[in-house]
Amino acid sequence: MSRTGIPRSGLSYRAAVAGRVVLAALGGYGVAALCTALLSLTLPLVRSEAVTVATLASFAIMVGAVVYVFAARSLARAALGLGAVGLLLGGGLWLVNGFA
Repeated sequence: MSRTGIPRSGLSYRAAVAGRVVLAALGGYGVAALCTALLSLTLPLVRSEAVTVATLASFAIMVGAVVYVFAARSLARAALGLGAVGLLLGGGLWLVNGFA
């Protein structure tokens, strides 16, 4: 048993890890894609340079999302955190597209 009381060989532990892997992959990709789109539209650079900078930053954003998912206390908290960030980025992207 671990310090949290969840046996590390049980089915619930394996399901929790699998859920975090799926959330890290899909949620991290979603957050990175939204942030890339928002940055490429808002950076005060030539469009091609803004897209390049935003794409390079998306790799660090994806890594940060993955680390956050595995550092969160629970899968639900990680999902809420990524969902909140995704909603904020989506709202910002919607506002930027509305003014463009």
